[in-house]
Amino acid sequence: METRTYREPLGVVAAICPFNFPAMIPLWCIPIATITGNTLILKPSERDPGAAMILAELVQQAGFPEGVVNVIHGAHRTVDFILDEPAIKAISFVGGNKAGEYIYSRGSANEADGLDGGLVEDEVDGAMGAVDDVDDALGEAGLLNQLGEDHGSARSKQRIESLIASAEREGATILLDGRGHKPQKYPNGNFVGPTIISNVTPDMTCYREEVFGPVLVCLNVETIDDAIELINGNEYGNGVAIFTRSGATAETFRKNIQAGQVGVNVPIPVPLPMFSFTGNKKSIAGGGANTFYGRPGINFYTQLKTVTSLWQSSDAVAKKAAVHMPTLQ
Repeated sequence: METRTYREPLGVVAAICPFNFPAMIPLWCIPIATITGNTLILKPSERDPGAAMILAELVQQAGFPEGVVNVIHGAHRTVDFILDEPAIKAISFVGGNKAGEYIYSRGSANEADGLDGGLVEDEVDGAMGAVDDVDDALGEAGLLNQLGEDHGSARSKQRIESLIASAEREGATILLDGRGHKPQKYPNGNFVGPTIISNVTPDMTCYREEVFGPVLVCLNVETIDDAIELINGNEYGNGVAIFTRSGATAETFRKNIQAGQVGVNVPIPVPLPMFSFTGNKKSIAGGGANTFYGRPGINFYTQLKTVTSLWQSSDAVAKKAAVHMPTLQ
């Protein structure tokens, strides 16, 4: 008797990707989803679908069979189609908490059909220590260049600037104000410049709500224990960083902090794919069990089949091997 476990492809899987990393997130999904034998439906953000189309062209040039990687476009109705289609057996999503909760809830309603959901949400914990590179700190908040970020819509710009205004109203200090930023080459864009807000407290709106813009929110604490308590009190647990010259302090922080990705003297602690994405708490749905990035993606994109077989010697067709030269009878 023997028992063997096989991992087999799910069939059709889907990836709902965000606007802020239009190439990187699809490249998390395409290799693992396809190498495990699935076909992939990729839905890029309707705000910047061009990168996904370039990837689709590269997939064709690489020799992928037709229909293995597919791109569909749209907004809410397209997402609902993906969530409700029973043929789609696994869905990954990277984005904001509100959308993530909706996708996880609606997608999980199809769990009886075997649907898996893997969500990585953008909200993060805090950073502790002296950040010696503000550009990196702002990059973690969504800024990819020092000129500011064009958020694509007046609504997004208004939301970010209103959160900056709320900090000022509630007693914080605006050290660097990016409101009203107009780059010379793009004066009509919806830009918000780099912004640094200090003397923030946990009860302020700018701390409780994700800014998702080039805004660095700074809180002050007296001790490392206070810092750990502050960060652990946050409902999200994506990434956190400490800057220190003390190995003992770094180890204390590492052991006690409740965040999935920890940087020691590294401002953005997203690991290489072989270590996967390890956010926790509300920063990843399912408590991290549904990670689709990197090595754990093999589990996400496959299903187990366990086969137990019994072969008895009395059932053998031949008792011994025939080794003579075959002849005509």
